[in-house]
Amino acid sequence: MYGWRGKILRIDLTGGKIEAENLEPRVARDFIGGRGLGAYYLNKEGDPTCDPFSPDNMMVMATGPLTGTPAPTAARYMVMTKGPLTGAITCSNSGGQFPKELKWAGFDAFIFTGRASEPVYLWIDQGRAELRPAKHLWGKWVPETTDTLLKETDPKARVACIGPAGEKLVLFASIMNEKDRAAGRSGVGAVMGSKNLKAVVVRGKDPVPLANKDRFTEIQNEVLNKFRETVKKVGPSPLSQHGTIGVMTPLVQKYGVFPTKNWLQGTFAGWEAITGQTLTQKYLVKTRACWACPVACARVTKVEEPGFEGEGEGPEFETGYALGALCMVDNLAAITKANYLCNELGLDTISMGGTISCAMELFERGYLTETQAGGPIKWGDGRKLVEMVKMTGLREGFGDELALGSYRLAERYGHPELAMVSKRLEMPGYDPRGLQGQGLNYATSPIGASHCRAHMAYCEMVGIPKPVDPHEWKGKARLVKL
Repeated sequence: MYGWRGKILRIDLTGGKIEAENLEPRVARDFIGGRGLGAYYLNKEGDPTCDPFSPDNMMVMATGPLTGTPAPTAARYMVMTKGPLTGAITCSNSGGQFPKELKWAGFDAFIFTGRASEPVYLWIDQGRAELRPAKHLWGKWVPETTDTLLKETDPKARVACIGPAGEKLVLFASIMNEKDRAAGRSGVGAVMGSKNLKAVVVRGKDPVPLANKDRFTEIQNEVLNKFRETVKKVGPSPLSQHGTIGVMTPLVQKYGVFPTKNWLQGTFAGWEAITGQTLTQKYLVKTRACWACPVACARVTKVEEPGFEGEGEGPEFETGYALGALCMVDNLAAITKANYLCNELGLDTISMGGTISCAMELFERGYLTETQAGGPIKWGDGRKLVEMVKMTGLREGFGDELALGSYRLAERYGHPELAMVSKRLEMPGYDPRGLQGQGLNYATSPIGASHCRAHMAYCEMVGIPKPVDPHEWKGKARLVKL
């Protein structure tokens, strides 16, 4: 099997058993990609009625046939399970170096079942796998967990782990790899925490087999040459220049589709203070790329402003939208610090920002009091934003309620209509009222509102693959399906 490794690793956490099995060629062919494999195994073996936090819930980490090859932008892996935030199937993906390492270690997917009696982590060294105790790691934040595991295993290994948010079952906890890369949506980190699985550490040395390496290289070069030609013709992509937050341009303001103030507005007056250009000027240290990616959209940043000190990756566009415009915060230092905390604690920045903005509107309308919230929660308060992120990740004080996500928070205070969600998943930073195809995407995606499904904003605002009227319904169903 070329592209594929032909092996699936099953980990029974309850019994502490690990078994490798062959990946059927038919399954690899019919269910292409990490999402396909995850969907196949969940539908075949998973219990759709189970509680997401019960041992009966399966969790699949899977790659596709291009993962780990030199194919540009293919360095992704998927985490599929029944998500606690939505109560439905979810598929959360992440890039970086971990997906390539997983594939080079000799496997196409990991399938986790059951629950360990005590915290453990999975260590895979070139096909050899074992479960190791992780009690000494429980309670540690993502950076310390990662550093400790690299010392215990191999400094060249790659780590995917949870922080306190996953351990404490925050409903939108993430799985973090390389400290700053997040499989973020629907609470996959909380599922990992419910299984007492602290981390997965992999070391791989075998490149992915290719049927025709010379032809593969030819096609790869064709793609890269088109990329270079486009850069020469129209200039570098905003993603390459300023990271994904570089997408925060006058275009989203012009179309009025930049969700602001918990979706009460479609434009943000303070947007220029939180753009990618501003991030580059004030805080950029260096750029970083996922495996075999020419775009290099990751941004290593450092903030030294008092009260917001920190260093790490980001923020991304979705983070700038959710922790910025959605909460009316135009202090980029505060947004960046809040982003660092989300990564360190293991939190999805989109759901975090959506939940905080929901709390701000609840407070403004008088549905949530100072006593209930532990103090005032006002629009634009960057210091309060940072404080609430930390409280949520540790489930302290009002953070214990924020940990439920915006829908359950708003429902608790009698106003679920203030939660801007689809299938209880907070919406990304493109307003479907101005982008009709994007709205159709949010409504029909099986995992809830996600920009990793049918990203119609490219089509409706930028004209890729062809220009369309963003306010028109006609023809959008076909484009969303494609």
